[in-house]
Amino acid sequence: MTGDIRKVGVVGAGQMGSGIAHVCALAGYDVVLHDLSGERLNSSLATIHGNMNRQVSSGKITDADREAALNRIATSADVDGLSDADLVIEAATENEAIKREIFGTLAPVLKPEAILATNTSSLSITRLASASNRPERFIGIHFMNPVPVMELVEVIRGIATDEATFGAAKAFVTRLGKTIVVAEDFPGFIVNRILLPMINEAIYTLHEGVGTVEAIDTAMRLGAHHPMGPLQLADFIGLDTCLSIMQVLYEGLADSKYRPCPLLVKYVEAGWVGRKAGRGFYDYRGETPLPTR
Repeated sequence: MTGDIRKVGVVGAGQMGSGIAHVCALAGYDVVLHDLSGERLNSSLATIHGNMNRQVSSGKITDADREAALNRIATSADVDGLSDADLVIEAATENEAIKREIFGTLAPVLKPEAILATNTSSLSITRLASASNRPERFIGIHFMNPVPVMELVEVIRGIATDEATFGAAKAFVTRLGKTIVVAEDFPGFIVNRILLPMINEAIYTLHEGVGTVEAIDTAMRLGAHHPMGPLQLADFIGLDTCLSIMQVLYEGLADSKYRPCPLLVKYVEAGWVGRKAGRGFYDYRGETPLPTR
C-alpha cells in the first residue's frame, strides 16, 4: 500500500503549496502543482528555485539534488493534471467553503484509489472528508510554515479514515524526513490549539496597554527564549489566518478563552494582515520593520 505513492498532486501554489511541492520533489516524488492562476504557478516555481538555491549554498543539498528535484515538478492550471496522482494534498486558503468546492472539483478527476489529504491548520477533518467522495481515503497532513525548514507534520485522521490511508500517510511523511505527531480531530489540533491562543493573548496584552509591540516581542524572545516574538510571528503567519483559526477554536470549542482579540479583528479589517500586506503589527515598507503601535 505505502509503496503506491509515487506521484503527489498539490492543490494551491501559495506559500504552503510551494513548500509542500519543494519537500516532496526533494524526497524523490514526482509532483504536479495545480493552481487556477498561471501567474501564481510561475511565482511558485521561482520561490522553489530560490529556496533550493539557498539550501545548496548552505550545504544542505547538492547541485545535483536541486536539479533532479526541479525536474520532478510539473505545473498544471487544469485540474485534469492531477488525474494520475496517488496522493493529492489540498493546500488552499483556510476557508472551509473554498476547500469543499475544491473537493467537489477533484471528485470526478482523481483515480478511485488515490488518497486525498488536506493541509488545513484547524478545520475538522471529519467534516471536510464528508465533502469528498472518499472519506475513508481522506486524511489531514498539516505541514508547518515554512515547510522546507520546519521539522514537524501533524497527521490527523477523520472518523472515517481507514487504516491503510493512515499507514500510507505516515510512511509518506517519514520519507520526507519530517517528524510526525498524530493529533485527534479537534479544532486547531495540537500546535495551533496551543500557539494561537498564546498569540491572541499577546494581542490582548498590546490592546490593554500592558506593553508595546516591541516590549511584548522582546519579553517573549528573551524571557521565554522564543526564536520570534508572538506579534512578529503573527505577522509572519498572516493576521487573517490567525483570526480564522481563533474563530474556529472559539466556535468549535465554545469557550470564551478563545475569543479573538478585538484589536486582531481591527487589523484584519484594515487589511493590515502582516508581512504579505506590508503592514501588520510592524510596518515592513521601509528598510527595517517598525512597530505600528
